[in-house]
Amino acid sequence: MQKKIAILGSTGSIGTQTLEVIEKQADSFRLEVLTAGKNADELIRQSRKFLPNHVVIADENQYSKVLDALSDLPIKVYAGSEAIEQIVQMESIEMVLTALVGFSGLRPTLAAIKAGKDIALANKETLVVGGDLIIREALERGVNIIPVDSEHSAIFQCLTGEEFNPVEKIILTASGGPFLGKSRKELENVSPEEALKHPNWCMGNKVTIDSASLMNKGLEVIEAYWLFGLKPEQIEVVIHPQSIIHSMVQFEDGSIKAQLGIPDMKLPIQYALAFPRRLKSDMERFSFSNYPSLTFKVPDKNLFKNLDLSYLALQKGGNMPCNLNAANEVVVNAFLEKKIRFTEMPEIIEKTMEKAEFIEKPGLEDYINSDTNARKIAETQVFK
Repeated sequence: MQKKIAILGSTGSIGTQTLEVIEKQADSFRLEVLTAGKNADELIRQSRKFLPNHVVIADENQYSKVLDALSDLPIKVYAGSEAIEQIVQMESIEMVLTALVGFSGLRPTLAAIKAGKDIALANKETLVVGGDLIIREALERGVNIIPVDSEHSAIFQCLTGEEFNPVEKIILTASGGPFLGKSRKELENVSPEEALKHPNWCMGNKVTIDSASLMNKGLEVIEAYWLFGLKPEQIEVVIHPQSIIHSMVQFEDGSIKAQLGIPDMKLPIQYALAFPRRLKSDMERFSFSNYPSLTFKVPDKNLFKNLDLSYLALQKGGNMPCNLNAANEVVVNAFLEKKIRFTEMPEIIEKTMEKAEFIEKPGLEDYINSDTNARKIAETQVFK
């Protein structure tokens, strides 16, 4: 039987790769819903090709354009962020793949969980910002959250079948991005174009900049905390430039399990969609002859301070990870627009965390307000 899928953020990097997987595995999956933010042209193209039953364009100004372009097809068209929250609750949907960027993924993911839909989670910020809400709702409603990030997918795969074996720690691998080995002086003048040249992965702009600054790994540490129920000190990060070992689990007996593969997001996407099955694929296979040396090193936390800031936010708890994430989204946009330097990003994030209000036990509205307020604090520093 075909599993019925909704893709939130279908026009982004993860969304488009998910559609490639579904096209290859058409016998296993059926598209029910596609949503996009502002890229109406790509949403129209995807809709005409894959014929979902429903599409949503978050930008309400482009509703007429999408509606007119699909008027000859039996596809229902909606617009607005609230429509995305409503559409994920449809009875026909079995799994929601959340590939929205940043804070925008929180509310629709929460709505899908409350409707009892399994989640394929590619939006790490959802757990960074509101991990306690998401995990609590998922446990109460018996909803599976299958990680799509390659690192968390690797941990998830290593833990499958190990339910009764205590974990000593997990080891998240990081490529080191395009600036591995650079000095602080060299980093001061790097351009957005240089930061977007990731050596191994093809990702969207925001995630690629996060990878270059190691914020991506910091956010993954917080995500892993919620996904796997670990203490911060049980989550280790190592630099692995080849990106072949996607992450590892060390058990209490000292043994380590690792998941390996070519750097290709389609593999963890397919695994999440099909779980608990593994579907046969024609994806490129890893060969040791092509990678005779796999290397590792400790990350330079003094140079890439975002990693320490993420651990600090996780240890503080409450709404602090939300403040961290909001400030990071602001500085990434500012860097891409060449308003600040690469090395200024962690400085602004740290100052925002110091100035933003701390709420020990936030609710959903607290997270929304914290996101808004932290952005204002960060923007003030960008434009000072």
